[in-house]
Amino acid sequence: MWGSPIGQIPRGKRQEKGDATMATADSHGMNERKGERFGAHRVLDPRGSLPQPARRIDNSFELSWDNEIEVDVATLNIDAASFRQIEESAGTSPEAICAAVKQIVDTRGKQHNPVTDSGGMLLGTVSRVGSAVRTEVAVGDRVATLASLSLTPLRIDAFADVRRESAQIDVRGKAVIPDGAPFAKIPADFAERLALAVLDVAGAPIQVARRAKPGMAVVILGAGGKSGALCAVEARRQVGASGKVFGLESYAKYASDLRSLGVCDEVIAGDAKDALDVYKKVLAANGGNEVDLAICCVNVEGAELPTILPVKDGGCAYFFSMTTSFGRAALGAEGVGKDVELIIGNGYARDHAAYALELVRREEKLRALFSARYA
Repeated sequence: MWGSPIGQIPRGKRQEKGDATMATADSHGMNERKGERFGAHRVLDPRGSLPQPARRIDNSFELSWDNEIEVDVATLNIDAASFRQIEESAGTSPEAICAAVKQIVDTRGKQHNPVTDSGGMLLGTVSRVGSAVRTEVAVGDRVATLASLSLTPLRIDAFADVRRESAQIDVRGKAVIPDGAPFAKIPADFAERLALAVLDVAGAPIQVARRAKPGMAVVILGAGGKSGALCAVEARRQVGASGKVFGLESYAKYASDLRSLGVCDEVIAGDAKDALDVYKKVLAANGGNEVDLAICCVNVEGAELPTILPVKDGGCAYFFSMTTSFGRAALGAEGVGKDVELIIGNGYARDHAAYALELVRREEKLRALFSARYA
């Protein structure tokens, strides 16, 4: 780890003057400026956009804004779809991966992969809290962002370890948590890398809890990965002994790990891009019946119809994957005559971080698996 947490910085009292807002100088002699809501003052191109869809944002730290939390960054957790795309296009060596990430950040001011349109999240130490920030956070707190790196102003000064298994990269740099963007403090009972891995996909299990009901049949595509395993464990908790949980996993090691959790009625080997094969195998596992709920957690393109096809009319297909195409999902369902509710996953839900961490606390086998992989 580089450096140490910066001491507490006194908060300046803002002084209004017309449309401009100034503040008293902080302990470093810098004046706070009034930031726009949602971090819009950081957007460079196009003007009028918000940080996430913007092509380029300001990642400089010469000015202090009253509604920002600044973070000394220790680790980036690149989202699975983006990390896979970087490896496929740039190569799998640590040097190639770091060079690709640096190019993205230098060009866009954020880790916003232009191919996958996704980012990830980060771990770091709070170094400054703006005077307009109302969240309970203090300088020195270890935090993980819960909003995407695709909207997070980020500057990388140096790279260190690259952990391909968890898509994590240790760095030295600075970042901003924009106004209103969610984040979580790292709990004391979790190793930081483990907490980062769980928080990266924290939105997944709470969405399953909202939709899976006792007695339902559920299939998870990509069930052996981070989000998939969380979804499989939560699905079993929700459907109970009278329900069914099926996990589709193509990677043999992850399939074996999934079986060790003991939550799936059957772990199915199959290609999540092969719609007819997935359809036949899921129905065969479920006694010839379609399922009530399908959850897509794969990090490759083309899994929309394989997710939709095994779902019965009136059921739900939930896509927790940044490779999902709304057009492929909507037109695909229409083309095969499926009256299925299609939900594009939202990585944020109220209290989702606490929910995911508590699930890992309760489920000893899941915690052991994640600790072995990611911590």
